[in-house]
This record gives sequence, C-alpha cells and structure tokens, in this order.
Amino acid sequence: MIEGNVNFAVVGAGRIGRRHATMVVKHESAKLIALSDIDTSVHEELKNEFNVPVYMTHQEMFKNHPEIDVVNICSPNGEHAQQSIDALDNNFNVVCEKPMALNKLDAESVMFHALKRNKLVFCVMQNRYSPPAKWLKEVVESKTLGKIFLVQVNCYWNRDNDYYKGGDPAYWKGKLSSDGGTLFTQFSHFIDTMFWLFGDIKNIGAKFYDFNHQETTEFEDTGIVHFDFVKEGAGSINYSTSVWNSNLESSITIIGEKGSIKVGGQYMNEVEVCNIENYTMPTLEETLPANDYGKYKGSAANHHFVIENVVETLKGRNFVNTNSLEGLKVVEIIENIYKLKNQ
Repeated sequence: MIEGNVNFAVVGAGRIGRRHATMVVKHESAKLIALSDIDTSVHEELKNEFNVPVYMTHQEMFKNHPEIDVVNICSPNGEHAQQSIDALDNNFNVVCEKPMALNKLDAESVMFHALKRNKLVFCVMQNRYSPPAKWLKEVVESKTLGKIFLVQVNCYWNRDNDYYKGGDPAYWKGKLSSDGGTLFTQFSHFIDTMFWLFGDIKNIGAKFYDFNHQETTEFEDTGIVHFDFVKEGAGSINYSTSVWNSNLESSITIIGEKGSIKVGGQYMNEVEVCNIENYTMPTLEETLPANDYGKYKGSAANHHFVIENVVETLKGRNFVNTNSLEGLKVVEIIENIYKLKNQ
C-alpha cells in the first residue's frame, strides 16, 4: 500500500502518452516523475509542458528514478509487452495502453513477470467507464434481457492516407510488427466491451478485405466475423476503416429473450434502442466526448478514470478495473480471429 502521492512515469509521449501525463498531473494524489520518448526533437517541448526530466530510453529513465511506482506504457503496440516486462523487472507497477501485446504468448509473459515481482498490471480499456457501457453491464448481469440470443458489434471508422502518413516506412501505424492490425489499433476497445459483457467466443469464422489501404498498411481494412459465445448466444463483428471522410458508427446490438438494446453513435456512446419487457430506461449520466486528434476521433476520453483507479488500488481502497487476464483475453480473441487469415 502506498502512502502519499503515487509516482508515475510515462513511456512514449505521443498524443496518448501526453494525455496520460496530463491526467496524472491533474490528480491530487499522483505525481509525474519523468517521461521517455525516442523522438528527441520533442524533449524540450515536453520539459516545458510537464516540468519533469525527459529521457530518450525507458531504461535510462528507470535507472535514474527508482522512486517510480507506476509506469504508463504508451508506445507503439508492438513494444507494449517488452516495455511492460522491463518496468515490472524494475519493480514498478504497469499501466498498459491497448493492446497489452500483439499475441497471447507475449501477454502471458507480461503476466508471468507481474506475478513473479508481485506487481500489478492495469490494462487501459477506458470505454468501460462510459455511462452506456456501465448501464449495459448492469442490464446483462441482472439478466434483465433473459437469455442472450444474438450480439452484433459494428465498427465503421475513417482512417485515410494521412493517418498512416502515406505509408511512410518509418511510421509505425500500418506495419504488421508494430501496429498488429485494425482490430488491435482501432477496435480492441469494442472487443473488450463485448468480452466484458458476454465472455469468450468459439467457433469463429471470418472474411477479410483490403479495399483502399493497399499503399498504407500491411493488413486488412475490413472484416466480417461471426462466432458463438462460450456461455450462450451467437455474435458477429463487422468492421472497416474504409468509411469515407469521417467515422460512421461504433455500435452494439443485443437481442435477448425479453427485449432488445442498441447502443450506437460514433463511439458506442448513445443508447438508440431500449425495448425490454417491464423495464423503464433510466436516465444516464452524460457521456464524455471522444479523444480528439484533430482530423480523427478515437474512443471515449475517460483516461482520468484509469488514473483514479490506479491511485485508489495502490492505496488499498479499490481493485484493478481491467486486469492483465482481461487484457490477455482481448489479445487472444483478436489473435484467434486473425489466425483465420491463413486458413
């Protein structure tokens, strides 16, 4: 249990890393100790913005700051697992941005090192904090819908040539080894929501397409996936980053024995349908806007809830809201879907 401030350091100071750092600075019981980023051209700007030391490598940062309690991993996807292990082996707890790893084996290795060092891994799946998501969790767990028959997740976003920097070989997004694929980078939050609500899947079938990203990515931009849930019911995921001009929707439709629900909007942020036997829809809190990256929008801007959970857990007043096993299961589901590409 930590007394006083919880000391944070951030690895990777791009858009999401800066958001983590900002949320730490704003929390009254958290303290930002240092940042690391391989791009030395932004170091002076980071020093001025956050008033902390900035290092080129996370190893150098770890060596110079043994007072760190938590390391937030906000680097490219393909680096998450090894950097998490490096932090754990230095006796630091870890907050890992999605995805936890790009394969189950690496995710298991992270878990092994955490258990060996008796440290915690917090996986960032901030959509769970959105009011519609919390409401869905209540409805499903209370069996208000009765038996679950069918679940459909639709994710239709725009990611154009500019997003991938025109296929620049030096840029990490769009590269299989560093990005992992559309389900890892764009839509793992929504797969997590599905897993959180309904559990694991089996009997997976899928088709993949690359409609207009042949010059910018090494993987598909569109997929149609169907499966059974291990517990009950069937499901599907339909996704694409080939939507023209702007994001279209991220939605989940649930057909149950006693009613139907659709939560839609661009970021699974609006309850569009609630038609359930003998049930009155409650008034939900307002959903926070999506992370705004200028031309592009991401998932819900709920990272302050993540930092709050870390602080409260390390002070012994709460538990990890998205633990390493849940992070691993999302990775495993995506990996199992992608295995079908080679069949």
